[in-house]
Amino acid sequence: MPAKTIKILVTGANGQLGHEFEYLAAAFPDMDFLFTDKEELDLRQEEEIKRFFEEHQPDVCINCAAYTAVDKAETAVDLCRKINKTAVAYLAQSCQSYGTQLVHFSSDYVYHNKVNRPMLETDPTTPKGIYAITKLEGELEAAKCDALIIRTSWVYSSFGHNFVKTMLRLGRERDQLKIVYDQIGAPTYARDIAQVCLQIIQQSDKNIAGIYNFSNAGISSWYDLAKAVFEIKGIDCKISPIPSSGYPTPAQRPHYSVLDTRKIQEAFGITIPHWRDSVEDCLSLLD
Repeated sequence: MPAKTIKILVTGANGQLGHEFEYLAAAFPDMDFLFTDKEELDLRQEEEIKRFFEEHQPDVCINCAAYTAVDKAETAVDLCRKINKTAVAYLAQSCQSYGTQLVHFSSDYVYHNKVNRPMLETDPTTPKGIYAITKLEGELEAAKCDALIIRTSWVYSSFGHNFVKTMLRLGRERDQLKIVYDQIGAPTYARDIAQVCLQIIQQSDKNIAGIYNFSNAGISSWYDLAKAVFEIKGIDCKISPIPSSGYPTPAQRPHYSVLDTRKIQEAFGITIPHWRDSVEDCLSLLD
């Protein structure tokens, strides 16, 4: 008897992470994907979500929808909370009703603590700023239906808007740039996140609920990442390192966001590429 096809709903399909799931879909023939964005499924409308779940009854819902404009969130509080918290609550309720496994993505910003070592899932969460606070609120809603919650950091892709693509553009436009050097974390390729997520979903014999950190291996600063982009693409642009105080923003950024990923590796038997290798993979897709 052939294996059962897993029906997967992907929300936020037009974002950089959603696009990566769509790119990988063909490599997972045991999965039947339904990609939606706000035009097909408005996550701010509870009744619309209920009707959608009643019609399609997905086995898994991968929620890629998020409000990620960290600085704009400080003034767009209601919209940020509707997407990062309330919409997650609506999805969690429908997932609970139809026995759907929810997969939800969160952020290193929820930690923002003073633990000066790679952070564990059990470490304190003290989010600063509206974006970070609403991401933690969203986690709490997702957890009500035993969701798989993946906290990740510094996400980039060949799709959408992100730091890697911005550096590629600015490096070609300008002779010199000033880049922050005192924020430390790990750049994470959205395609790696999607790949690992689908590999976990395939392990249907396991209980996959819980909070897991995922980022590419290694440690970097924004300065290091920009320098790597220029080296890989052969761009001649001088970079000067500056402290965070030299580039003030409306929302606070964590100075240390390195994630300990041992839990997800050990639970699901996955290996994680180094961040520079993944940056090279991504840049190979960009002119």
